[in-house]
Amino acid sequence: MSSLRDFDDSTLWRISAYERLRAETGHSGFARLSANTALPTTLTAELTQLSQMNRENDALEVLAACVRQRDSALLLLRHRDLVWPLTVFPQRDLYHLPRPLIPSMESGHHDLKVIAVEPPGLRPPGHLMHERVADGPGYRPLLPLLWAFALHAPRTTLLGDIAGRAAYRLAASFPREATPLPGALGPALQRLRTEIASLADIARWPGMDRERAARLLNGVYLQGGLMVLRTHPAAREAPGNGHRLADWWRSGR
Repeated sequence: MSSLRDFDDSTLWRISAYERLRAETGHSGFARLSANTALPTTLTAELTQLSQMNRENDALEVLAACVRQRDSALLLLRHRDLVWPLTVFPQRDLYHLPRPLIPSMESGHHDLKVIAVEPPGLRPPGHLMHERVADGPGYRPLLPLLWAFALHAPRTTLLGDIAGRAAYRLAASFPREATPLPGALGPALQRLRTEIASLADIARWPGMDRERAARLLNGVYLQGGLMVLRTHPAAREAPGNGHRLADWWRSGR
């Protein structure tokens, strides 16, 4: 079997091999590619805050932190008992993975968690440090991945940065040619172009519920296209446990 250090290999490594190497060497096997570099202090601060809230494994929150800070990072993800080395380049709107992840997420495999965050060992195409630009087709546009994480990652509630008492609307700059969304999400997205609504309001729109509404808002937020209005008359707190029980009862249990 090849070594876990063969970073550019299209093989994905089993979590057991990753954990064994980590126990033996004290590092992941990927860190060697980034020499002595470290994550930016702003991103490190956000990751520390997520750890204090026990959210350091939340793939959507960690990805959102990278996008918010516009910082590149290597996210080592556990998915289907494999380690997926996802390198995100928010400033270039790109990411790198040796194999496609989105089809697996869309097929119903939602077991996604972050096991480590490291400095990126790769650089995007066109970078001056061309020796760190990977060969092959592993570079992909970031936008579809952001939607996939929002719609299919395990998190079913609003990201912390947009939760709380609020109402929402699409920013005027949000592109109309955005990625087509399935089912009721597309019409709900279009409705947010002209209406200001709380999470509870959106959850009551045709075909929507609390989880779909949260996933939609998370996706738009990751694109930088969400207006979060804290003082608008329509602003409401996100529904609590009582609302979740009512939603469960109405859905037929």
